[in-house]
Amino acid sequence: MAHPTAVNVPDEARPETLKDAPLGRESAYPEHYDASLLFPIARAANRGPIGIDDAALPFVGEDEWHAFEVSWLDEAGKPWVRVARFRLPAASPNLIESKSWKLYLNSLNQSRFPDQAAVQATLERDLAAAAGAPVEVRLLELDDSELDVGRLPGECLDDLPISVEHYTPSPEVLSADAADIVSEDLHSHLLKSNCPVTGQPDWGSVWIHYRGPRIDRERLLAYLISYRQHQDFHEHCVEHLFVDLMARVKPESLLVMARYVRRGGLDISPWRATPDLEAEARASLPLRLSRQ
Repeated sequence: MAHPTAVNVPDEARPETLKDAPLGRESAYPEHYDASLLFPIARAANRGPIGIDDAALPFVGEDEWHAFEVSWLDEAGKPWVRVARFRLPAASPNLIESKSWKLYLNSLNQSRFPDQAAVQATLERDLAAAAGAPVEVRLLELDDSELDVGRLPGECLDDLPISVEHYTPSPEVLSADAADIVSEDLHSHLLKSNCPVTGQPDWGSVWIHYRGPRIDRERLLAYLISYRQHQDFHEHCVEHLFVDLMARVKPESLLVMARYVRRGGLDISPWRATPDLEAEARASLPLRLSRQ
């Protein structure tokens, strides 16, 4: 079902978990600090339908966010600006809805803090309370080298000459050669999904590192493109990719990392991996692309 793209999406067009979310509604931007603006969403609601048991996750991972509109006042009333990086563990019971996160960050704009450490401590406390787990927070200066542009590892699939028929997730197109065991890195910039409330497009790039039966590349690209009309949050799309690849390809090891394009001053880059690749995933970070 298509969703309206304007604000004020009616309740009947919303998933049950988002009935009270600020996403898709007109919102007054706050003038004063307000932690109650954060809107947590239970991850379990979207994991169950794709066979993920919250009590026995088949992966490790995190949701890495960058916020480019972070500002506050010092005690003399002078503004400070930073880029914030947040790392939210995939094992947390909740994710945090992005518009509520944006509104919360904007509530800092006219609020006074004694120093940057106080801002960071406030962010850590409030985000952990919403997520139900500790959230790593870093406040970066605008020219910090950690914000430099990088490239996804491995070979790009995007120039492969394929025909595409499916624009909703179609894991049945995936195939692999069990007689040919490889370790390789592949990526694509053709990932797209849509917001589950507003229908707005979410553009992304995805990196897949695996060890196991060689994946048919043309079929993998067709599968990635099949998310083009799918409506779900970034985090759940990456988990969907992970479980489909594990089920259809049966790799020994798998890492799926997406880097989504910024919207509303925020970008999100979730990754999910088999536990043996956790160190490799973390070693690749920070990883920012030119399109972000």
